[in-house]
Amino acid sequence: MHHVGMTVTDLAAAVAFFEALGMELEGKAHMEGEFVDGVIGLDGSTSDIAMMKTPDDRYRIEFSQFQTPQSIDGSSHAPIHALGLRHVAFVVDDLDDTLARLKPHGAEVVRNIETYENLLRTCYVRGPEGILVELCQYFT
Repeated sequence: MHHVGMTVTDLAAAVAFFEALGMELEGKAHMEGEFVDGVIGLDGSTSDIAMMKTPDDRYRIEFSQFQTPQSIDGSSHAPIHALGLRHVAFVVDDLDDTLARLKPHGAEVVRNIETYENLLRTCYVRGPEGILVELCQYFT
């Protein structure tokens, strides 16, 4: 897998949230033209993208903010059982510290922090624009 793509209306907020989570900004670019239109299937598209990577350089998320055509609501606050891509999961060293770093960026725990069979503590948080992020802290 190379990356997962997510469309947002506030690119800066998405970048700030995922930097607080520990991801690194790999680069930003403005996208438009025949090549992009041909790949994504939208004529006359213009967008700005930000590619974020995990500190170990293994995983990436590409965030896109479209200027044209205007983005449409894709049910950004859909519950977890709705069809389609619903969440991204991260292993963290310290769940409480991670939640504290994400809180200023609007992150809220969906319901509870739960412990599974003394193996891990986990929870879902909503990030910018309703992005669901699962956080997992494994016990050592």
